[in-house]
Amino acid sequence: QLQLVESGGGLVQPGGSLRLSCAASGFTLAGYPIGWFRQAPGKEREGVSCISSSHDSIYYADSIKGRFTISRDNAKNTVYLQMNSLKPEDTGVYFCAAGAWNDYCSDYRTSGGYWGQGTQVTVSS
Repeated sequence: QLQLVESGGGLVQPGGSLRLSCAASGFTLAGYPIGWFRQAPGKEREGVSCISSSHDSIYYADSIKGRFTISRDNAKNTVYLQMNSLKPEDTGVYFCAAGAWNDYCSDYRTSGGYWGQGTQVTVSS
């Protein structure tokens, strides 16, 4: 069974940190660009970060640049999103996806590829 599973979400105060993990089973992430998406309440799902299969290309949305870091460990078949200096506007459900971005991390689609079920991140005091 091909599956992506996100973990690491939760409730955190503004200024806090979380590290999200995206673990794959049933297939190898190594050959895919992997992206993180978030969906805030009442808003469309948006791509916030991407790392290419070769690690050559990394993308961050302006809203998270300088605060979040994406990384991948192909040996563990896992991709991470380190989130620091969290703000209330970072609240949402975070999804990882394999194959939703192109391999230059320059464009994405919100259908197709492999998707996890999402993990909730809530930033609130």
